[in-house]
This record gives sequence, C-alpha cells and structure tokens, in this order.
Amino acid sequence: MDYKLWIDGKWEDTQGGKMMEIENSATGEKIARVVDASREDIDRAVQAAKRAFYDGRWSKKTPGERSKIMWKLADLIEANAEAIAKLESENTGKPYAFVSLGGDIPFAVDNLRFFASAARDTHGSHAGEFMTGYTSMYRREPVGVVGQIAPWNYPFMMAVWKIGPALAAGCTIVLKPAPGTPLTTLMLADLIKESGIPDGVINIITGGNDAGQAIVEYPDVRMVSLTGSTATGKKIMKTAADTLKRVHLELGGKAPFIVFDDASPELVAAKASLAAVMNTGQDCTAATRLYVEKSKVKVMQEAVVDAMKAVKVGLPFEDGVQMGPLISGIQRERVAGFVDRAKAQGAKILTGGGVPKGFDKGYYYEPTVISGVQQDWEIVQQEVFGPVVTVQEFTDEMDAISKGNDVLYGLAASVFTNDIGRAMRISSALEFGTVWINDHLPLTSETPHGGFKQSGFGKDLSAEAIGDYQITKHVMIAQG
Repeated sequence: MDYKLWIDGKWEDTQGGKMMEIENSATGEKIARVVDASREDIDRAVQAAKRAFYDGRWSKKTPGERSKIMWKLADLIEANAEAIAKLESENTGKPYAFVSLGGDIPFAVDNLRFFASAARDTHGSHAGEFMTGYTSMYRREPVGVVGQIAPWNYPFMMAVWKIGPALAAGCTIVLKPAPGTPLTTLMLADLIKESGIPDGVINIITGGNDAGQAIVEYPDVRMVSLTGSTATGKKIMKTAADTLKRVHLELGGKAPFIVFDDASPELVAAKASLAAVMNTGQDCTAATRLYVEKSKVKVMQEAVVDAMKAVKVGLPFEDGVQMGPLISGIQRERVAGFVDRAKAQGAKILTGGGVPKGFDKGYYYEPTVISGVQQDWEIVQQEVFGPVVTVQEFTDEMDAISKGNDVLYGLAASVFTNDIGRAMRISSALEFGTVWINDHLPLTSETPHGGFKQSGFGKDLSAEAIGDYQITKHVMIAQG
C-alpha cells in the first residue's frame, strides 16, 4: 500500500519527494511505501499550520471547545484500538496482546483524555496589584506552530504524547513520525478529520533525516519537540539556535536498577526481566544496569538469569509472547556489536548474546545478561537499546549512588529495598527524572516524565507538559 502526506486536512501527493519502503520487523517483508518528504512538502505543511494558527481556528477556541474535540479523538482511537494495534505490531514486531493492544494504545487513549481535561485547568493563573495604581494579569498563550519528531520505539503512543499537550495549549502541529514506523501515525489522520479538529491544525509528514532537518530549520516553526537519541537532540539544539526556537527534548537513558540485600530475589527477578525486555529493550527507561549489594550478588544474579531465560520470544500474534524482534537489521547489528565488544573486553555472557534458535527471519535477539564488566566500559556507559542488562556489585549506599549516577544520562532509575528511610535517601541523591521504589517502568498521564543531564529537558505527560507549549504574557493595566 502506498501512503500520501496529510496536509491541511487532505491526503496530498508529494512535490519532489521520493518513496520509502516500510517493512515488518518480525519477517523482514515489505508491507508499505510512504513518502520521503521534500522541502516543498515541509513548506506546504508549515504554511498550513501557520494559517490555522493565525486565523484562530484552533488557538482561539475556548479551552472547553478544544477539550471536547480532543475527547472525541480519544474516543475514536479507542473505538479503532484493535485495528491500530494490529498495524502497530505488523510494522514494529511488538507482541500484539502484550504491548500494542495491552499497553500502548490504551495509554495513548488515556493520555489524550488527560490532556483534553488539562486544557481546562486554570491552575497558575494570576492577577493582582504589584505596583500602586496598576493591575497585572498573566496570560498563558500558545507558542505557535510546533514541529514534532516522534521515535520508532513507540510510534503511535509517542505521536499522541506529542500532540496532546500541544493541542491543549492551542498550538498547531507539523508531526513527523520516524522513517521506519509511520503507519499508525498516518492512520491517525482520518481520525483527526472525523474528530472535528480543524484542517491544518495537525499535519503529518513522513520522511527521513532531511525532512526532520527541514522542519527544525524552518523559521515559522516556533518550537521543536523531539523524542529520540541524545546525538539527534544535540543536532537539533544547534540548528534551532539559528532561529532561536524553543526545543523540547526527551532523549536517551541508561537506567540503574539498584538492589539492596533486603530485597526479594523473586521480586527483583520479575521486575528486572520485564523492565529489560519490554518492547525488546527499545525503551529509554529500560532497566540496563543492575547494581546489587555485594552480599547478595550471586542469588540475585541467578534469579535474574532464570527469569530472562523464561521470557517467551516469538512472532507478534502468537499467544503468550512477551518479546518480539528489534526494529531493524541495523539495530540488531548495533546491539550485537555492544555485546560482542563487551565479551572481547572480558565480560561473561550469563545468558543470551545472540540470535535465538529458530528465528532465521526478522530481527530477533536473545534476552541477555552480562557480568564481569567495569564501570567505565562502553556496555555500562552507553545506551544499547536492546534486551541487554549488565550486573555489578556495590558495597554501601554511597557506592550505589556513585555508580548509579556515573553516566551521561538521567532519565529513569529504580531502588529495591524494604527500608523506607534508605529508599528516600537514595531516591533524593539519584540524578534521574523518575525514580521508582520496588518497581520499574510504570508511568501515568498525570505524572511528569523527563530527564536530567543529557537525557534532555522539558516534560512529557502531566500538566507540566502543556506549559512547555505556552508563553507567559504579562498585561499591565493603569487603573487611573
């Protein structure tokens, strides 16, 4: 099937762009073709979003009006959840029941409903007399046209995470999904139309790095929001400086999973294995570095290895499948390269470390546990983005904090202990945007998600996200 571009409320042919093939990650088969958008295509999309912003068809609607339409879009997504989840799994290889239908799509629906409600929140509005004879008011106004670049690991859910706060704020959007996983985002276009969102408010452009670069460079784009790699985030910041546009960056992660000697081995094994293989480890909050108090390393390590061996790997629509393939052959080569280099340095592969038997098609990789690594090794310091976890020991709280913080990233972390005082001390000292206690991975629409250090800045989820898409204007009125 060939797809077009969604511009100004219509399916449009490209002007000068080429076609890209989209494949099924579980089989390697080609399943669709989409446009690799040209700069002319980007121009049309940005101008449509600009017209929609300045004529007020969305930005001047009342919060209640925006909320009602956004809620309808959420209802339409929910009504089409099975079809969206099926296409998501066909494109990405995600286990259909366990991830796509079981997690990604319901979270997207909930997230959009949250932002539909948050659009009407008046928290933080101020008025008062701060100088004699004058009344001051603060207005929170939408930033304008925003360019949004979504990742390939959660294509549909991340598209919704992007558009929700921007729509609630009153912005208009040029949205670009990742080049290899655009199909469900394109499916969203017809639902946008049916929901009553005015033409031009959301434009969906497919394409690769050049299309993304064109969006970031465009002067009429006032803000760029990216979920992606730290390297891409740095490039966007440099480009955005030329037009002084805002940037909102949710970038890489390297989450520590800190286990004290009073933690349950069964709980640790269950949570660590799930957090390491969910979405095949292609998650910036995935558990990647397991630090265990020295006295319990052996028992915890054995429990985690057994749990990782028990993970059911399979095709997306098989019953009971917990983990599917990596997104592409290139990504599998990247993951394998990390593991092979660690092994060459002297690391021990406790389980996994290769392609599972019987999977000669698709881009599968075994759930992998590695020990015998050093803190400064690449496998510990850099984001692998695959179902790979390393195991190291620590001696005391200070050692655990030091090792946990000793990476460039700061997105997510977890602490396992039954000592509430210790949990509070450690969570306070860890430089990560989310710290879980005795769990790893759960997020809600109400709670902010974003990073420290080179994991970026700005928030997805929560009412804080709407503020990223708004500008505060001070209006001062002379009373006399």
